[in-house]
Amino acid sequence: MNIVASLVIGAVTVVTPVTAMPLSWQDCGDGLQCAQIQVPADWTRGSGPKAEIGLAKLPAQDQARKKGVVLVNTGGPGEQITLLRQGTEYFTDLTKWFDVVIFDPRGFGRSTAINCPIPAPFATEWVFPGKPAYDAYTAKNRTFGEACAKEAGKLSGNLNSWQIAHDMEAIRKALGQAKLTYLGNSHGTVLGQAYAELFPRKVGRMYLDSVFDHTTPDLRAWLQPRAKALESNFKRFAAWCQSTATCALHGKDPVAVWDEVTAKARREPIPAPGAGPGVRISDTQIASRADFTHEATWERLAAGLERAQAGDASFFAKVEGAPDPSLSRVILCADMPYPGYHKLKELETALRRDTPRIGWRAVWPMANHCAGLPPTRTYAPHPIKAPGLPPVLIANGEYDDNTPAGDGRRLAAALPGARYLKAVGGHALYFSGHPCVRRHVHRYLTTGEMPPPGAACGPAPS
Repeated sequence: MNIVASLVIGAVTVVTPVTAMPLSWQDCGDGLQCAQIQVPADWTRGSGPKAEIGLAKLPAQDQARKKGVVLVNTGGPGEQITLLRQGTEYFTDLTKWFDVVIFDPRGFGRSTAINCPIPAPFATEWVFPGKPAYDAYTAKNRTFGEACAKEAGKLSGNLNSWQIAHDMEAIRKALGQAKLTYLGNSHGTVLGQAYAELFPRKVGRMYLDSVFDHTTPDLRAWLQPRAKALESNFKRFAAWCQSTATCALHGKDPVAVWDEVTAKARREPIPAPGAGPGVRISDTQIASRADFTHEATWERLAAGLERAQAGDASFFAKVEGAPDPSLSRVILCADMPYPGYHKLKELETALRRDTPRIGWRAVWPMANHCAGLPPTRTYAPHPIKAPGLPPVLIANGEYDDNTPAGDGRRLAAALPGARYLKAVGGHALYFSGHPCVRRHVHRYLTTGEMPPPGAACGPAPS
């Protein structure tokens, strides 16, 4: 199934150039300097209303010997400057060589901000049990989206990676950099892909971590690496249980226990007395709340499964996580438009053939973000073409089922000269402090030297 069903703004080639104005950096606390630039609210109408883009800079430790500026986006989509302010230690290595500049994407923080008047709905059971539940959630998300679009004003319909990539080009010019050095993580890699396609000859060096593939229009092909990574994490959990005496399921077949518990909950929801009288837990609730991705959760998960097998599913009544920032889903879904319930059920059925235990769940997270949002101009996934792009370094964690390794490999194969660095780990390899990955990234950003072909990073030391 092809998800390029909406207007792809990449087809619009007429963009009014904007003259860069010198930046006026001001101290803004915590060792940061802040500035703003003005950009078109809609880059297809450069003479129209303007928006502000807020920047923050963590200066290089030795200004006389610095190698330039690195622009960073840590992911989201969401506010960035607050993250820099709260976590300057994550950037200390980079400031040995660069001024680190971060920007709040349009709609957030110190940029022209949009404060959606209605919070985005939060589905605690995001593997929807049936169409009525999906439809009820869709109605809530539509109400949120319509109110947010009204509040967005001049930015309404202009929140996607195509527009933000043009903002990044304006930032490059304002910084006085002949070429952009960029480090993007997670959704920041979508921005990197857009910039690489739109401005390939303006890229100096680009490192993309935990790539979120924006080049694959076929949704089933896009979902398969996620499903396989999630199923692989389930198998890692099962193997850990079989080899670890502290696992509550040690000595049992964890796969058989999972099958038994989910089948039982599908026939009749399992009581959860710890959550209150009359509370029962369904198979879709268990599928929504079982975390096989993070090893730190495995011991508690195994104990919860053991109790559920005995008839007490209280562990799965707990809801982990929190709602995403409201505006994030608007941008995410403009970059990744998503189909409706019946198509998703077809995809779930297809994925169950190869990933029957939990991988099929990969169909539903994006539906939680996108279901019912009002139509907007989108920059949907499409094959990338970037003539003149210099070699890009890419790394994904082999255990990451949010941005799976298959995404990084696929993008590396699509970009001429790109190098894929295999790494054992999870999401956000650089910012999680993976030492091997960081060494390769620093060498590349400072010298242009790529890891040798076939290079790989093992697990980070505990």
